[in-house]
Amino acid sequence: MSRIAIGADHAGFELKEHVAGILREQGHDVLDQGTDSTAAVDYPPICAAVGRSVRDGHAALGIVIGGSGQGEQIAANKVRGVRAALCNDLFTARLARAHNDANVLSIGARVVGVGLAEEILQTFLATDFDGGRHARRVAQLTDLEEKF
Repeated sequence: MSRIAIGADHAGFELKEHVAGILREQGHDVLDQGTDSTAAVDYPPICAAVGRSVRDGHAALGIVIGGSGQGEQIAANKVRGVRAALCNDLFTARLARAHNDANVLSIGARVVGVGLAEEILQTFLATDFDGGRHARRVAQLTDLEEKF
C-alpha cells in the first residue's frame, strides 16, 4: 500500500485517530502530523506539514481534518503543489480525484458523521484521475501557482 500523511486540529482529532486506524488496517503507512489531543491548537502548521509531506514525496496522499474542513483545506492549499479538496460528500470526493487529481482530502468532523467520513475516505482512495481534458486543467492550475 502507500504512505498517507494525516493531520487535524483539536476538532478533528478523534476522527483523525479513527481514519488513521482504518488506513493502518488497510495496510497503509500513516504519517501522523498531529495533533495528539483535543486540546485547542492552530491548524495551519499541521495542514502545511501534511501538504509538504505530499509535495516532497514523503506521502502519496494527505488528509486534513478539522471542524468544518474549510480552513484546513485553505491551509494545505498554500503549499505549492498541493491540490486539497474539501469533501463532505461522496460526489465531491469522487470528482476531486477524477477531475482535479486532488492529492489532499479535507473533511469536516463537525459536518459529517463517522460512517460518512469512512465512505468519503474510501471513495477518495479508490478513485483514479481521469486525465484527458482534466489533465490540461490541472496543468493550468500548476501554471497559476508559478505565476502568482
